[in-house]
Amino acid sequence: MHSVEVFLLVAGAVAVTAVCRRRGWPAPLVLVAAAIVVSFVPAIPRFEIEPEILLDFVLPPLLYSAALSSSYRDFRTSLNSITRLGVGLVLVSAVAVALVFWWMEPAVPFLAALVLGAVVAPPDAVAAAAVGKRLGLPRRVMTLLSGESLINDATSLTLYKVALAGVATGAWAFAEGLSTFALAVGAGVAVGLVIAFVVHLVRLRLDDPVVASAIGLLTPFAAYWSAEELAGSGVLAVVAAGLYLGHTSPRAGYATRLYEEPIWSTVDLLLEAFTFALIGMQLPWVVRDVIASDQGLGHGIAVSLVVLLVAILVRPVYIVVTARFDHLRLRGSHRPPRDSLSGRESAVVSWAGMRGVVTLAAAAAIPLTSAGEPFPERATIQLAAYTVAIGTLLLQGLTLPWVIRRLGVGSADESVRDAAQEAAVRVATADAVQEVLERQREDWSEHLGPERTDELIDRLSGVWRARATAAAVMLDPDSADELVPDETSGLTAAIRQVSPSQVPTAEEGLRTQRLRREIVAAQREVLMERRDSGDLDEAVMRRMMRELDLEDESLSSSWVTRVQRR
Repeated sequence: MHSVEVFLLVAGAVAVTAVCRRRGWPAPLVLVAAAIVVSFVPAIPRFEIEPEILLDFVLPPLLYSAALSSSYRDFRTSLNSITRLGVGLVLVSAVAVALVFWWMEPAVPFLAALVLGAVVAPPDAVAAAAVGKRLGLPRRVMTLLSGESLINDATSLTLYKVALAGVATGAWAFAEGLSTFALAVGAGVAVGLVIAFVVHLVRLRLDDPVVASAIGLLTPFAAYWSAEELAGSGVLAVVAAGLYLGHTSPRAGYATRLYEEPIWSTVDLLLEAFTFALIGMQLPWVVRDVIASDQGLGHGIAVSLVVLLVAILVRPVYIVVTARFDHLRLRGSHRPPRDSLSGRESAVVSWAGMRGVVTLAAAAAIPLTSAGEPFPERATIQLAAYTVAIGTLLLQGLTLPWVIRRLGVGSADESVRDAAQEAAVRVATADAVQEVLERQREDWSEHLGPERTDELIDRLSGVWRARATAAAVMLDPDSADELVPDETSGLTAAIRQVSPSQVPTAEEGLRTQRLRREIVAAQREVLMERRDSGDLDEAVMRRMMRELDLEDESLSSSWVTRVQRR
């Protein structure tokens, strides 16, 4: 696959994605369908790419970006449900698919069939998350889907490697496989946390957002490759690093957060567009390989369709059978009572089983030979894997919006709760601002005099208090009496007493700017304290944090900063 072909594939995928984003269409599904159509054009060459490139260069940044935007607190809260799907469901799906494939292909060793099971077991939440965000799925459902996708890849890839080793040696011991999995988990998480901790320390000491963002781009590869070298799970290393750095990102500089957000959005768009387009482009060539095999296309299609059916049905059956485990409260999960999924939400999760990049990469990475012999029914296994990936994307992906609307699953109550949380926090941040201003009163009096100091501080205090309380009342009108303090009117009056024609001197402007930076820092501390105590949801905190970051950015580009630099 030449560089020009890769460029044309990416450029075409981005163009299709742009149209989908403009019209509100699900980009992954349209990309796959469009690529399948294009692949049948006679002049189009075969798109082949080394599987290691997908696993080593595409998967890490996608996982890292998803982990960065995930909530560590929500992840910890739903840990038992995430583990139930991310580990238990993957193992059950892999074994079920392997048994069915083995039954239909008795000449194939069971371990070779287990390779197929491991390949098609992990769902990819990219398409499901896109649909869920657009239709307003509850946050606990989105947390479960994203959390599952973060750890199921580690489970499936570890099982995949163990099964491949078993095919090569002709034997596989359960104890050996279990120890391999335990090592992968332990080493992967440890490596990811160590690298993330080091990156966090470096990030705290950097005042250059460009360099900090560059380090962020290198982090997922460092975590993945280091863990793989130590026999750990590179996937879990990337996930652990992303969760840690995402949770601690409010401690870093505001400019780094503002730089990284669009960068990772762009990286996600490019890699996801390329991956889903590649799935569609490779299908016809996989079909031709099956035609050339001993079994023939008819048998290969029959096996693939049965495997697709099993992969789709295992998920809802497993979720229904293990639903009672969703009510358990594991030690350390900090899960609130009555936070389990409802029956309708479980139905949505059951139908959100679309496969994606891991299935594609793992299927392409199946070796041509094993122990000097051709890998058993490699072409048929690859066709089945591609059928599951494309079939679930088109079948479940296209119908998932209808399922969500039909079941009436939404987040209206969540929006009300978020508004109440934000209203309370805005008043709390106003209190923190008042404390900062009072600490500055004595110092300002020495330089500006008591009268001028009182005037400036009262004006700033009134502005912040009035703005916070007005926003709080708009967000949660029912709590107006509790949120708005009595002294607000007095502070507002103080603002009116200050003539708008008064222009602060350069010295006053510099002091005011430093004070505003301290105010922003105090507000950030309130947000993080409320989040860590469980009184503020991560999504609400990040939305309010972005407001503070933009305010910090405006201070850096203000006329006061230019005067200071001179």
